[in-house]
Amino acid sequence: MGDGTVTTVSSNGTYSFSKPNRPSITLLAGLGVEGDVHAGVTVKHRSRVAQDPTQPNLRQVHLIQAELFDEVAEAGFEVAPGDLGENVTTRGIDLLALPTGTRLRLGAEAVVEVTGLRNPCAQIDDFRHGLLKQVVGRDADGEIVRKSGIMGIVLTGGEVRPGDPIAVELPAEPHRPLDRV
Repeated sequence: MGDGTVTTVSSNGTYSFSKPNRPSITLLAGLGVEGDVHAGVTVKHRSRVAQDPTQPNLRQVHLIQAELFDEVAEAGFEVAPGDLGENVTTRGIDLLALPTGTRLRLGAEAVVEVTGLRNPCAQIDDFRHGLLKQVVGRDADGEIVRKSGIMGIVLTGGEVRPGDPIAVELPAEPHRPLDRV
């Protein structure tokens, strides 16, 4: 599995679908992105809080591969980094193919452990009508394929900037494929 690059970082202190791009973000161990509305030890996504506010936050950091934006552009959808609410936009790594437990070293210090797939919701169609069909599909076996990025928890904090390298450390075998979190 090759290494990649951080292309964009984004965060928002208030609930909104998209997140503004930033010159850098700071990841905080066990919490997420400093100042971001989804940072915390327990769940912050509104639907999860409604179910059980004491659940551990397995969605501290949201990463999307820039290659998804290239793919949806071919279908006529203009989507920019941060538009889908991700914190880190990457290039050069097939994030969706990573197994659960993969560690991503972002820049000099930060380490994020991959917990699962983002489950895209209908808000994506509110952002761009018809986009949901582009980021959720079915494979040859009829299984649902979620393409709107992956989620992770911060193991080691640090500053992350566009241009930072991303090193991929796969977990021990047997690998477990990503599932929605």
